[in-house]
Amino acid sequence: MNRTEAIRAISDRSTKWDCLVIGGGATGLGTAVEAAARGLKTLLVERFDFAQGTSSRSTKLAHGGVRYLEQGNITLVRAALRERGLMLQNAPHLVHALQFVIPAYHLWQLPFYGVGLKIYDFLSGKLSLGHSKVLSRSETLNHLPTLETRGLKGGILYMDGQFDDSRLAISLALTFWDLGGTIANYVEVVDLTKQNGKVSGAIVRDRETSSEHEVAAKIVVNATGVFVDAVRRLDEPDARKLLAVSQGAHLVLPREFLPSRSALMIPKTSDGRVLFGIPWHDRLIIGTTDHEVPEPIAEPTIQEDEIHFMLTESAKYFDRDPSESDVLSCYVGLRPLVRAGEGSSTAALSRDHTVIVSTSGLITITGGKWTTYRHMAEDCIDHVCDVGGVARSPSRTTNLPLHGSSKAPEIFSPPEHLAVYGAEREKVTLLAASNGFGELVHPRLPYLRAEVLWAVREEMARTVEDVLSRRTRALLLDSAAAVEAAPWVAELLAAELGRDQSWQADQVKQFCELARSYQIRPSA
Repeated sequence: MNRTEAIRAISDRSTKWDCLVIGGGATGLGTAVEAAARGLKTLLVERFDFAQGTSSRSTKLAHGGVRYLEQGNITLVRAALRERGLMLQNAPHLVHALQFVIPAYHLWQLPFYGVGLKIYDFLSGKLSLGHSKVLSRSETLNHLPTLETRGLKGGILYMDGQFDDSRLAISLALTFWDLGGTIANYVEVVDLTKQNGKVSGAIVRDRETSSEHEVAAKIVVNATGVFVDAVRRLDEPDARKLLAVSQGAHLVLPREFLPSRSALMIPKTSDGRVLFGIPWHDRLIIGTTDHEVPEPIAEPTIQEDEIHFMLTESAKYFDRDPSESDVLSCYVGLRPLVRAGEGSSTAALSRDHTVIVSTSGLITITGGKWTTYRHMAEDCIDHVCDVGGVARSPSRTTNLPLHGSSKAPEIFSPPEHLAVYGAEREKVTLLAASNGFGELVHPRLPYLRAEVLWAVREEMARTVEDVLSRRTRALLLDSAAAVEAAPWVAELLAAELGRDQSWQADQVKQFCELARSYQIRPSA
């Protein structure tokens, strides 16, 4: 991807796009890929970086949703399980099967959860990842060796999927580019344009240069996640609020708390939610919470009660109680939940997606979850074709391999983490072999200096945060180490982008300020 080339295309006023997609998260990227795959001339713009919001701050699960099964939402679970299978098929370098174990401390839990998970197996159909089964006490401890043993009766094992969210987002962006799409980060829609009462495009601002461009498009898609209401108000200033926004927080702990390839699933916490303990990139993620927030913000922060809740609930299941001092990083994502009336808690709201067409022709897609991004995109582009008067062509994304798609070996060496680049990992390895770029950016992080260069040259990274938060996952894996790596990254970025010392200093300062929100402040 080349941002300079993209800005040049955006500034060409003679171009009329078939589809302008606003938003570079999972929904927007999936929608852009779907549109380009069907032959539509498509532009995507994102006011921050790709997946900078919720789409890089998920629980990292490609799943059908066991708790949605308990709620009786069979349709959602079945659709999500199908999409889970397609994710593994189309992006095997980023999505893989993962064993989950529900520990049972009461004998009745074994048949109760066992039967429910057999239904889960059945709904996955031909795209099943494997069958669930009841485990003995010793088998349960083999999978979860640090589990609390007092009162343990056994467990239930089932299969689900896991992925790297921001890396999948970058893969989608690159796939879109490969399909002939035009895409740019740090380009903000500041207004919509209209002709005869119909949306005809947008005014966009390049946030790096502050230059503005008028973009003409037959159809505009609002795929801005928790910010869709703000874009809808550009179209209709008095538009009714569509979303309830829910906050989900996560803690990242050292691997020692669960040195296993299997994940822990706690089916019912004290507030009735599901809680996970998930191995990810040699760390353990604990999450998540569900609290309604009044308005969406770009950088939500974890709350004290969320920290206390996750540490307290997870301590019931580990033989060593985690404390605040053990937390390497914490992060928060916001969920766009479509309101189903007044008075519902966010935990009770549906995770289904919604497509809305305004009287002016603006198409808004929101809701859903990462796992169903492709299904959401297919539905959205069907609406685009209908509104734009274009004959619907069949979706091509069901069996479309994403950029980098590779049947990578389970263990890639050296080093293993480069497997996320899929078919391009050898190019990254070759880059690392030249000019000392094989050195680590920090001794507590697996990432190489070559990956910083790759992120700038091939993946449109523009800032230290882009590199350390989303092209690599350094900020999530160890926020303190990421802060210490920031000056090195800024120096490499400046050399690639032609920036001066002042820019470097400002980048490091901004990143350090951001990283503080990923760190737990010591209790007074």
